[in-house]
Amino acid sequence: MTDQLRIALAQLNPKVGDLPGNLALARKALADAVAVKADILMFSELFLTGYFPDDLLFKPQFVADAMAAAHSLVTDTAGTDVVLILPTIWNDKAGLHNAVLVAERGEIVAVRLKRELPNTDVFFEKRYFVAGPLPLPVIIKGVSVGIPICEDIWHPWVCEHLVREGAEILLCPNGSPYWTDKQHIRKELVRKHAVEHDVPLIYLNQVGGQDELVFDGSSFAIAPGDKLVLQGKSFEADFILSDWHRDRDTWTSTGARIEELTSIEEAPWRAAVLGLRDYVHKNGFSHVVLGLSGGIDSAVVAAMAVDAFGPEKVHCIMLPYRYTSEGSLRDAKDCAERLGVRYDVVAIGDPVDGALAGLAPIFGDRPADLAEENIQSRMRGVVLMAVSNKLGSMLLTTGNKSEMGVGYATIYGDMNGGYNPLKDMFKMEVYKLADWRNKHVPGDSLGPSGEVIPRSIIDKAPSAELRPDQTDQDSLPPYPVLDDILRAIVEDELSLGEVVERGHDPALVKRIERLLNIAEYKRRQAAPGPKLTPRAFGLGRKYPITNGYKDITVG
Repeated sequence: MTDQLRIALAQLNPKVGDLPGNLALARKALADAVAVKADILMFSELFLTGYFPDDLLFKPQFVADAMAAAHSLVTDTAGTDVVLILPTIWNDKAGLHNAVLVAERGEIVAVRLKRELPNTDVFFEKRYFVAGPLPLPVIIKGVSVGIPICEDIWHPWVCEHLVREGAEILLCPNGSPYWTDKQHIRKELVRKHAVEHDVPLIYLNQVGGQDELVFDGSSFAIAPGDKLVLQGKSFEADFILSDWHRDRDTWTSTGARIEELTSIEEAPWRAAVLGLRDYVHKNGFSHVVLGLSGGIDSAVVAAMAVDAFGPEKVHCIMLPYRYTSEGSLRDAKDCAERLGVRYDVVAIGDPVDGALAGLAPIFGDRPADLAEENIQSRMRGVVLMAVSNKLGSMLLTTGNKSEMGVGYATIYGDMNGGYNPLKDMFKMEVYKLADWRNKHVPGDSLGPSGEVIPRSIIDKAPSAELRPDQTDQDSLPPYPVLDDILRAIVEDELSLGEVVERGHDPALVKRIERLLNIAEYKRRQAAPGPKLTPRAFGLGRKYPITNGYKDITVG
């Protein structure tokens, strides 16, 4: 039995399905752990496969390859004094499990299986895994260690059982995605366990973007006495070392690094940038292109792209038509110059007018309406996709959650693109983030400091500029009103009657709900984007396209 433990946490950025790449990351971390004479090295949940592999888990060869990769890493512990806590998949007679392997001196000395399988929100582990029994502690270097896996700590009986069976320390590997306030919610949960059971709980989380999910890292530990004894970086990979000692019957740690947690104002920007960077890079792209209209949304996306990749990897294109104002032309150019990106102007007048001329025999003498407006948006989409194809850059789309909520976007037009950093941000949040970015340089940013988004863009009335003197408020209520109604319906699932009780006009509430419902088909075809709230369209809010339900709480 020892009274001292040095524990290393590998807060890394795996890629789902990339077994060789993830194995290389793990081997580097193992070498680092050996170099600092760590006793224990822990990885995040399902590290070798990446979290979450979805239906890759139905592919027998993938499962076999993942098992082989795990055995290969276990072999690497031979000749070292490091005990490896390796979360991965594990197949036994009962079926496939979300598991942790404990390895020492080249051998697997224990296997622990995840007990509580999440089946809500974004993860449906019961589709793939068999739940394990209530886990027993593992003896590591004479110390009884409990290893609850992610969801296990959200159900009190798992930690209660481990402590009752003698666990002196709880080590918890996680794949916990970010959303607003999630960092503080986790910490309160861990604090409750540490205080109630009088044992330390070390919480290791994955970092990085995976499709629509963003994992923020932010690993930490709470010791008895409600002490925060370590805090890892937010939204960045980290190798976190802590020394623990036994004082009578209690383990504690002093002197470990405590990073400042990313502020609630900065976190959405960092999450969007990390999700964007990883989506682009992990899918084999190195640079991006977007339409820069002179409006707030495209300006914010351009700034995020520069923060993610640097100005030399971002290409902005202004695509004016006869309704594009001089102010928009001036603002787009100003924004591009402040960000230092390549900026081109490609006029769409000739192709749009050519399309209108060709359609004239079909359109006849019908008055101009959305059809003509959408041709402009779709022509912009054609041009941007052509640049993407020719230059090999990923096209970013820029619609926000408010617009996507009510279908104020043109499918196959401004919705074109491979990724949308603003997909889960309401319009007023976009304005708020623009103000924030003009005053701060985010951590891990490759972009410039200062007012990168011109004040004139923030201050002017938003407009799609698809007809003379158009503003968004010609078709929509003011965005503060629209955002509040959408939050109530989408985020809080309130009835229309309850939304009206918040002070909104009944006819407007019914209209917004109708627009929300009929735009589901557009959202189903929209580009992915980072999930920043529990009720993100698509991954966090799955509604039928064909939907006959009517809320009758408002007449």
